[in-house]
Amino acid sequence: MIFEGLSDKLQGAFSKLKSKGKLTEVDVKNAMREVKLALLEADVNFKVVKDFIKKVQERCVGQEVMQSLTPAQHVIKIVNEELTSLMGDVQSKVMISSKPPTILMMVGLQGAGKTTTAGKLGGYFKKQGKKPLLVACDIYRPAAIKQLQVVGEKLDIPVFNMGDKENPVNIAKAGLNHAIKNANDLVIIDTAGRLHIDEVLMDELKSIKSEVKPHEILLVVDSMTGQDAVNVAESFNEALGVDGVVLTKLDGDTRGGAALSIRAVTQKPIKFMGMGEKLDDIEPFHPDRMASRILGMGDVLSLIEKAQENIDLEKAKELEQKLKNKSLILKISYNKWNKYKIWDLLTRYLV
Repeated sequence: MIFEGLSDKLQGAFSKLKSKGKLTEVDVKNAMREVKLALLEADVNFKVVKDFIKKVQERCVGQEVMQSLTPAQHVIKIVNEELTSLMGDVQSKVMISSKPPTILMMVGLQGAGKTTTAGKLGGYFKKQGKKPLLVACDIYRPAAIKQLQVVGEKLDIPVFNMGDKENPVNIAKAGLNHAIKNANDLVIIDTAGRLHIDEVLMDELKSIKSEVKPHEILLVVDSMTGQDAVNVAESFNEALGVDGVVLTKLDGDTRGGAALSIRAVTQKPIKFMGMGEKLDDIEPFHPDRMASRILGMGDVLSLIEKAQENIDLEKAKELEQKLKNKSLILKISYNKWNKYKIWDLLTRYLV
């Protein structure tokens, strides 16, 4: 599973801080050295790693450890925040046009899962109440049109095609007109890929872009290609201009470097991620959730958030002792405690 190796190594780096009563600059540097190696081994872009480590280290050094946190938790909190920032901070949604149809143009190299992803997105937006149309513009790859038709049939989504003899630009234009006539409010154009980036491919994509004026161009990238995925994203963005990225095969045995590098290198957000072979195995990309997943520390991060709330640790311990001694009748005013659950308060501190 993606990030499993990275998660294990990061947790190993943090575990060495658990016995520390206070963070020192040496402690932070030693931990960051291990984090740096773990990220590089995960095939994260070198410059991205260098900048990331610098930011984390600057935030950690010289800060007082919160009274209710261990040093390890303090570092995890900062790493989590910087990982989230690295991947875009907040979810970036696909822009839906106020004047239908919304046009999405799918681009990418051959083998990235572009055709399947086009169908998956159609299924995703169909569940959101849209009426999608898939347009088959890949006339070069054997059975590409048939593949899209099979996907469309499984999802009960219409597929527009004109065979493999017509010019892809004309197909895209005709597909858009078909959508307008049939009240399809979402058009997803599946374009041709190549085994590598070439001028002919880019010229064709530029022509389609110029003709149909898509609201968004989504680049489909195979996350298992690691650093190569970042290079592909850079090339497509420079030549065509993309609006977002869809990462595929995140359920596979991949190191995950692409997810951590693409946004930082291209400044283009990851909008969706493919998590399996089923046609509903696609979901919006949430940087904060992915950061927690990378750390493998979901429960700990929740605990850290609670520790930052306005509960004085010493008073909580005093409350615990009084409760154990049965010497206190709880009288908690609603105004003071309305954002806390009493059961959570008790179970958190009572052993």
